[in-house]
Amino acid sequence: MSRVCELTGKRAMVGNNVSHAMNKTKRKFSVNLVKKRFYIAEEDRWVSLKISTAVLKTINKNGIAAVLKKAKANGFVKSV
Repeated sequence: MSRVCELTGKRAMVGNNVSHAMNKTKRKFSVNLVKKRFYIAEEDRWVSLKISTAVLKTINKNGIAAVLKKAKANGFVKSV
């Protein structure tokens, strides 16, 4: 399974390792993902999501219902 956030679509970025001699080699910047279960009161069920830690902070601030609504509007979630 790919390392992609299920609510925002964040994925790994590509860049360069740069040595002191300015030699450049390719590297990958992985996204910080966690697997977390959330209780959705409107649907009265638990949902397990693989999300980035930045989204986890947003969920703690705004609530899971608001974040899911925004993700559905942006087209990242079809049916959760």
